[in-house]
Amino acid sequence: MHDCVRGAALLAFLALAAPASAQIYSWRDASGNLVLSNHRPPAEMASVQSYAVPKAEAVRATRGVAPDRSRRFDDLIDEHARRNGVRVDLVRAVMQVESAFDPAARSPKGALGLMQLMPATMRQYGVVNPFNPAENVRAGVAYLRELLDRYENDETLALAAYNAGPAAVDRHGQQVPPYRETRSYVAQINEMAGRPIEQRGNRIYKITETIDGRTVVRYTDQKPTTGSFVVVAR
Repeated sequence: MHDCVRGAALLAFLALAAPASAQIYSWRDASGNLVLSNHRPPAEMASVQSYAVPKAEAVRATRGVAPDRSRRFDDLIDEHARRNGVRVDLVRAVMQVESAFDPAARSPKGALGLMQLMPATMRQYGVVNPFNPAENVRAGVAYLRELLDRYENDETLALAAYNAGPAAVDRHGQQVPPYRETRSYVAQINEMAGRPIEQRGNRIYKITETIDGRTVVRYTDQKPTTGSFVVVAR
């Protein structure tokens, strides 16, 4: 899978899940670029300095990200996106918005690392060191896949659940919760990652293949003609 737009000490484990990211704001600058920030925008937008986001020409941020920082994780992103059947663009956009590709990132709410994992998620996926990029990306993308399965491959609901927790999405009738932070988060990532894939069928198939001696799992909404598969969503 190729990207068309590329852009977005351990804590004691908590027993309950919580939102996965800090407040994120967005607005358009005078050139029409999407600007992302973790600070509330001032009244005078023109006075805000913004920086290019690597591999995302139409996205800017109020803190700079060195191109080398994002490129360091290309192989990890590609590997786990392919293994879990998640779009590479989606993973990259989540990582950009969550941590700006900083493996040592910490949020005030306790989220850690590149994909800003909460302690409950770390425990679920056996993460020992959330600041290890390989462990963090493995768990973060697997959690995204779990949420996509839960919401029948609806990327918008999966992103809302990644930010606010699946309990909040379910409590609001499986709709994006009416939280400013969550709605801003979903809109930003969808714009950075491109339009979500439209589901052509009413079933999602999980396909298991062996590639180079490794077991690889991928997902599709088209019934496979060969190989081993199971229906995971209708």
